[in-house]
Amino acid sequence: MSKSKRLTENDVTPRDIYVNRRRFLGGSVALVGAATIGGEAFATPADWMLQKVKQDWPQTVSTDERLTPEYDATHYNNYYEFGVGKDDPVRNSQDFRPDPWSVTVSGACNNPGTYALEDLLQTQNLEERIYRLRCVEAWSMVIPWLGFSLADMLQRFEPTSDAKYVAFETLMDPDQYPNQRSFRPAIPYPYLEGLRMDEAMHPLTLMAVGMYGEVLPNQNGAPLRLVVPWKYGFKSIKAIVRIHFTADEPPTTWNIAAPREYGFYANVNPNVNHPRWSQATERRLPSSFLSPNVIDTQMFNGYAEEVAQLYTGMDLRRYY
Repeated sequence: MSKSKRLTENDVTPRDIYVNRRRFLGGSVALVGAATIGGEAFATPADWMLQKVKQDWPQTVSTDERLTPEYDATHYNNYYEFGVGKDDPVRNSQDFRPDPWSVTVSGACNNPGTYALEDLLQTQNLEERIYRLRCVEAWSMVIPWLGFSLADMLQRFEPTSDAKYVAFETLMDPDQYPNQRSFRPAIPYPYLEGLRMDEAMHPLTLMAVGMYGEVLPNQNGAPLRLVVPWKYGFKSIKAIVRIHFTADEPPTTWNIAAPREYGFYANVNPNVNHPRWSQATERRLPSSFLSPNVIDTQMFNGYAEEVAQLYTGMDLRRYY
């Protein structure tokens, strides 16, 4: 069994801290209101989400690497809708409203429509998966996500044989996203991403609703974000409101903004440099000037055993 699949609790501290926090949060939920799961009532969708996330879900994917401290993972982010600085997302997202939430599904599928978040999640059994996150900027983290296989969600919509790709779209709401209302926004909005269908249906591809045993924070993509651990982090689109099945490769935001620098596939590849920096190494957070914590980058971010076959025969320098 590969490292990315081996179950271990050695070296993945502070698991005891966030497990205890999960139990504490579970005792604080007010069980009143209209929304229900399993016959129990909740005051708001936020409460049912908290109740679902705080359960003791199984850990199905792990690593022998240390977890990134929760503070670093929640305070050092790229989320340009909230600003281009690494601390802008946590600073500018406190009033973001991920509740209520819905996802519109369209394109080559038998069950299109607009689905409330609670309808999408009520029947999902969550898993905790500890994944490496490698940013295209050459820094990285190790994060315990909570979510479910994207394939489980997509199968519900019954994509047809015409669906060769699946596209995703982030919320467009200038009232909540400061950079979307900027006179000169950092990137085109709304944020767009996409996967080939075999990538989307791969068992490692995760739809995340939590991290560190808690509901996903606003600055990390609440309430629903993609996690594709063998690709650079910008592929893991946040705050998803639209899913579209298509026969054609969909446009993606960073490929539109800088096609020479950011390809559609964005597979982690230490042998293909970004035009402005090397991808051979990465700075694993936490790090500092005196302790930079630089490590070698692994092909497909260490998940080659699981995903390399998806790209057999492809020129990974051309399809970067």
